Amino acid sequence: MYPYLVSMKNIRNFCIIAHIDHGKSTLADRLLQTTGTISDRDLQEQTLDDMDIERERGITIKSHAIQMEYNYEGEDYILNLIDTPGHVDFSYEVSRSIASCEGALLIVDATQGIQAQTISNLYLAIENDLEIIPVMNKMDLQSAMPEEVKDQIVDLIGCDREEIISASGKTGLGVEEVLKAVIERVPAPVGDPTAPFQALIFDSVFDSYRGINAYFKVLNGEIKKGEKVKFINTDKEYFADEIGTLKLTQEPKPVIKTGDVGYIISGIKVAKEVKVGDTITTVANPAEAIQGFEDVKPMVFAGIYPVDTDEYEELRDAMEKLQLNDASLTFEPESSAALGFGFRCGFLGMLHMEIIQERLEREFDMTVITTVPNVSYHAFLTRDKETPIIVNNPIDFPDPSMIHRMEEPYIKASVITKADYVGSIMSLCIEKRGELTNQVYLTTDRVELNFNVPLAEIVFDFYDRLKSISRGYASFDYHPIGFRESQLVKMDILLNGDMVDALSALVHKDNAYELGKKICKKLRELIPRQQFAIAIQAAIGSKIISRESLSALRKDVTAKCYGGDISRKRKLLEKQKAGKKKMKQIGNVEIPPKAFLAVLKLND
Repeated sequence: MYPYLVSMKNIRNFCIIAHIDHGKSTLADRLLQTTGTISDRDLQEQTLDDMDIERERGITIKSHAIQMEYNYEGEDYILNLIDTPGHVDFSYEVSRSIASCEGALLIVDATQGIQAQTISNLYLAIENDLEIIPVMNKMDLQSAMPEEVKDQIVDLIGCDREEIISASGKTGLGVEEVLKAVIERVPAPVGDPTAPFQALIFDSVFDSYRGINAYFKVLNGEIKKGEKVKFINTDKEYFADEIGTLKLTQEPKPVIKTGDVGYIISGIKVAKEVKVGDTITTVANPAEAIQGFEDVKPMVFAGIYPVDTDEYEELRDAMEKLQLNDASLTFEPESSAALGFGFRCGFLGMLHMEIIQERLEREFDMTVITTVPNVSYHAFLTRDKETPIIVNNPIDFPDPSMIHRMEEPYIKASVITKADYVGSIMSLCIEKRGELTNQVYLTTDRVELNFNVPLAEIVFDFYDRLKSISRGYASFDYHPIGFRESQLVKMDILLNGDMVDALSALVHKDNAYELGKKICKKLRELIPRQQFAIAIQAAIGSKIISRESLSALRKDVTAKCYGGDISRKRKLLEKQKAGKKKMKQIGNVEIPPKAFLAVLKLND
């Protein structure tokens, strides 16, 4: 059976929406098995998650697509599953995957109920008019609460209780029902097969032999192998050297028609030339761009430095290779007096930053130091009050006397938790300068809290503390809502009067004293004692706001004096004191690598 022989009315494009660890990768495995797309011999757990980190953490980082063939009531159907990441950092990738589908499986863990990211991605699917098929997963577990979870799903999407499919990715329960629901309830794709070729890119992967492979869904028209195509937003033209459909491996085809999902290989070597959300059309008969494209903007910035300064070039090579696989990673060279040469990197969020760091260590054997993460601020100067200067690095902070006002990014955050933890979560949000905007009881025991909060407060330790005060029950999701004016100051850390640029941070004026005090205390614990005293200070401009002293390691120079005149002892102590003073003038303080990350764990 060939996809281009199956009519458009027998094609179904669908995605899976689920919170992290609600079992969507396992259920996807059962769908692949039931449709015969993958043999039992080739099957491995989480087949669509091909990175080690994805398997270990149980999360999907890259979205995947796979085509299944299924015979239902004597007719052949093509089912294109476009798998999506569940984590908030990858929400733009999710939005493009959803735009490529006509239906979505809403998977809810029967033991946990609805979580924050489920709701976030569900709203995206509803905005795109997708047909929602609710599936209650993990029904084989004894702790499943089918009636309670059914009530939550009915309240959320307003479906009938009978429409909810009970399933288990582990045992295969309900998988046939899911496939039947996809065929019967998800509409076939709509499009004009005779119109100019127009396709939406929803993902791209890098192949070291063949360059970038772009995955797309055809909205109108068709594409033939060898045609000259154009990527509208990047304004680049290429030849379609190979096109095909996505099974477990790529299957080349001579033509891909309206409504189907496929890949294109055209020898592209630079990741920036293929952007998720871009439109592909033919040069001979061009179509218009598809609405909704945007450049992925980094939200969190941090410095990454090699532990051994001689490994700077190896780190550059590793970053460039990672960028081929992950176009949302941005980096530029920077240097620090404390850490030497490194890179200023932009990430989609804290999870993205963790993953990049982990991949550097695993795939490239690079041991790196990551500096304090910060966000992108806007500085408006007195000479030009309308045009903002973007500040991604505390070192670029302008002279305070020239600043008219500062703005920082805000997010709308949504937390779903058990009612027992509402008080402590509210206290955490207020501590992080958050404003509570809404509080909704989803059930008698589950509450959704919405609040607006500065992004800078979230990138520190918010997520860890939220999980600990809710004993792991709270789920968290956010999206940006723009910039707001804020009282920001640059706080520097000084060691014996010398500024450590890698520990500088932009903080809110009201929090500066408390934060400076905590950092100085933490550094006092982490910096090893020297032969001379060390002053650890936090400063805003020339004003010292906090100080801790690390006393010197003292040698008892008077030990050999027993008895005799006191002036002999005093003379030895004065000599030692003068020596220590001289040592302090030429002594350098070695800062251990863990001190740079200590700022993130100030509340431990």
